[in-house]
Amino acid sequence: MTNLDLNPLAMGTHTVDLNGIAQRYHVHGAGPVCVAHPGGPGVFWEYLRMPELEAHLTMVYVEPIGTGGSGRLASHPNGYTRDRYVQALDSLIEHLATGPVYLLGHSHGGFVVQRYALAHPERLAGIILYDSAPVTGPEHGAEFMRKIEEFVARNEGNPDLPEVLATVQAIPSISTDEGMTAALAGIIPLYVADYWNRREEFAPLQAKVSGTYISGVDADGEPDVIDDRSVLGDVTVPALVVVGRLDPICGVRWAEELNKLIPGSQLVVLENSGHFGHLEEPEAFKQAVTAFVGG
Repeated sequence: MTNLDLNPLAMGTHTVDLNGIAQRYHVHGAGPVCVAHPGGPGVFWEYLRMPELEAHLTMVYVEPIGTGGSGRLASHPNGYTRDRYVQALDSLIEHLATGPVYLLGHSHGGFVVQRYALAHPERLAGIILYDSAPVTGPEHGAEFMRKIEEFVARNEGNPDLPEVLATVQAIPSISTDEGMTAALAGIIPLYVADYWNRREEFAPLQAKVSGTYISGVDADGEPDVIDDRSVLGDVTVPALVVVGRLDPICGVRWAEELNKLIPGSQLVVLENSGHFGHLEEPEAFKQAVTAFVGG
């Protein structure tokens, strides 16, 4: 038996069977436990690695079911509803066998964390909604298109702009892991606030990115549309909302709405970030999270 078998919070990569599905996760750092759920769905976990936080927190990075080294549902690529992710996350937190944890969700992971906070507040010390939103569906999509128009206006004349826009237009037709991976790499210039002045810095991320195609519909083929605005007032755990000023997909409009709806929540806007504030402004991101945890 290895140290990883004996201690679910030992440093390194773990794979455990939870309710018949393999769950892979990665532990780094020391301090209070913070479980981090990445975006997507279907995005590789490594992009969310936060070394600055690992100096203050035990970071548990989740590979959500259906993605990376975790197991897939029999209905794959369908069936990965938010409630199914919440169920898997709850099994993992129970497996960790620690006290209440902090739960960080980025992008789609924020939708999962919001739902989890409503269902299992007793397991939480607090939540960090990082580039999240209270809704998906047509309203969210319309705001995304408006932010793309702003992006185009800021980058008028850039020779790389048509390629980025072509990636955005191709997203609805993705149906393979290869297509998902290509889209994730191609959309990074849209998601980074100052990408073309930091291209070399983000080149390794673009080269390493990988994705799994997740359909976004349940096992019966129905879309998993989210609207939490009527229930976020019932959140009882401390909440921090973090957003990049130039995030096009889960931007300031949605962060301000989350902050207004969740009682007692705190809002931090990273002024020089897009969708990856932990990479674009790592020190400011670290200070926001550690102040929240310390408080």
